[in-house]
Amino acid sequence: MHDTGKGIILVGVILILVGSIWYFFGDKLNFIGNLPGDFKYEGDNFRFYFPFTTMVLFSVTINIIIRIYNYFLS
Repeated sequence: MHDTGKGIILVGVILILVGSIWYFFGDKLNFIGNLPGDFKYEGDNFRFYFPFTTMVLFSVTINIIIRIYNYFLS
């Protein structure tokens, strides 16, 4: 039961950190969603956007955070 509480607190701290970074440095983070490998197609009446590279970057980052958490707290 205590592990669940620690996990929720960790998620909250991460959300606060990400929110603070986004709030204070959001104008400097314009590259997110516009990376090479993010697919964009605009037709006459159709737009398609698939942020492949951005999703991979976020996935790797979250994976590293979870591995660090498990290494130090488990």
